[in-house]
Amino acid sequence: MIWGMPVVNYDLMYQAMVRDAKAGPGSNKIVYWSKLSDWKNQTLTPNPDAVYFMPFFDTKEVGPIVLEIPPADSDGSITGSVMDCWQAALEDVGTAGVDKGKGGKFLILPPNYKEKVPDGYIAMPSGNFQGYALLRSILQTGGEAGVAKAVEYAKRIKLYPLSQAANPPATKFIDASDVVFEANIPYDARFFDSLNRMVQSEPWLTRDKAMIDPLRTIGIEKGKPFSPDANARKILDAAAKEAHAWLEAKYEALFNPPYYEGTGWALPMTPELIKGLQTQFADPDAYPVDGRGVIYTMAFFSPKRSGAGSFYLMTIKDASGNAFDGGGSYHLHVPANAPVKQFWSATAYDRATHGLIRNLPRSSRSSQSPDLQKNADGSVDVYFGAKAPAGNESNWVPTSVDGKFEVLFRFYGPEKPLFEKTWKLPDIEKVK
Repeated sequence: MIWGMPVVNYDLMYQAMVRDAKAGPGSNKIVYWSKLSDWKNQTLTPNPDAVYFMPFFDTKEVGPIVLEIPPADSDGSITGSVMDCWQAALEDVGTAGVDKGKGGKFLILPPNYKEKVPDGYIAMPSGNFQGYALLRSILQTGGEAGVAKAVEYAKRIKLYPLSQAANPPATKFIDASDVVFEANIPYDARFFDSLNRMVQSEPWLTRDKAMIDPLRTIGIEKGKPFSPDANARKILDAAAKEAHAWLEAKYEALFNPPYYEGTGWALPMTPELIKGLQTQFADPDAYPVDGRGVIYTMAFFSPKRSGAGSFYLMTIKDASGNAFDGGGSYHLHVPANAPVKQFWSATAYDRATHGLIRNLPRSSRSSQSPDLQKNADGSVDVYFGAKAPAGNESNWVPTSVDGKFEVLFRFYGPEKPLFEKTWKLPDIEKVK
């Protein structure tokens, strides 16, 4: 389970596109949200303050796939990354990507592709057939008009086979805004159903061939059906729960040391894992499978260049070191002059699933929230809790009394003071 986490995470999003968004089988389609995401987007820690476009591609039958990214202009821009099905980066695109906002035609190549890449394309070789891109259409302004403009701009994105480049077919866009898009990790035998699908459909990477025999012992073998009986599924259920407990313990350990000394804010990824995801694990003496498994229990996507287009800090405890309780009330003071070119956002997630907390009217506040109240010095006070604080309703992020939560703070277009730590985000404090 730990080894297979990123590829199962990918498969669950693909299956949600096919099933929940009613896209039907097959890839080379773009699922998107025509509105800012609400709790119905049950991917792992999605950003409810960004407009998401997610092209899913598969080169197995059709060969190289072209992903066209429009140039950044007064109507909008894209910040995003293209990944293989193991969620290791192939390349960043958009303003923080290799095209530097000029746009371009990115060519996703199937495994062992030997033919010459035509002029005018940016090649992205992959060891796998399947993968996806996470593309954020950056809001120029907040509110419904800003969202509509960002969606309209991103619909300039195109996805089609290279074999049809002379006369590209219309790109298929599937709107997932009003469906429950279920892509949370199932900690039971269903995990292994997804893992088997990926083993059957993808080539073995050399780095993973040691897994062939262990997988065979549980009935997952390339070219053969995976059909565990009731007793085997019971054993797999138990194994999944055991893995979940281990992964949760490792996740909590990632918050020490913190990003800012003396706080609970951390980037819950090891430097070794970041390097591996950005280089297709090119270091012959390192393969951080455990760290990779942990991160893909609570997130999806990886950039080629960390900190270029966005940067994230997570916290699971308040200033007193206690876990956030959804029935409590909390306060975060965001100092003035946040180090971002674009915007910042603070989002509450369900601590148990790492998804957006279900059945709530909203999940976050951002510097682009139209009704956000700012203090005279430009700082902002954000509140978390089951009840809205009197007089500060517009700065409130609701939580649920039925569970614990965690908070992710995002920086889009991060600037030097963040990395030099001359600008510091304080801990979230419980309101007495």
